[in-house]
Amino acid sequence: MDVKTQNIELTCKPDEMHDITGQVERFLKEIGAREGCVVIFAIGSTCGITTIEYEPGLSRDFPDMLDRIAPPGHYHHDATWGDGNGHSHLRSSLVGTSFIAPVLDGKLLNGTWQQIIFCSFDVRSRQRKVVLQFLGETTG
Repeated sequence: MDVKTQNIELTCKPDEMHDITGQVERFLKEIGAREGCVVIFAIGSTCGITTIEYEPGLSRDFPDMLDRIAPPGHYHHDATWGDGNGHSHLRSSLVGTSFIAPVLDGKLLNGTWQQIIFCSFDVRSRQRKVVLQFLGETTG
């Protein structure tokens, strides 16, 4: 079994989503992935990784849903640190910071309308890092 790792660097504005499916697919191609799984892990406690159909309607619906579940406002975290991002941490814990996708014949086994999305939930712009780690068989 091979283990291959690569990082993705992202520049994110507050409450911004990025479709990283293409970057994950390029990584699998570059390493000669055959069969296994790829772990996609977002480093940080105010971000997340999920899958959605990345189209304009859902790109609005997803943040709207999070605004209803964990709206900006006063949280105990904000009182402790004064940074106003308590809701960002809660959103991260709800969505999660990792995703595992199966790989077969070098391809992600995702649905036609299923993209891998990085979500930045913080209240300020940030540089973000996503770790991609393939575990399985490669051609090299």
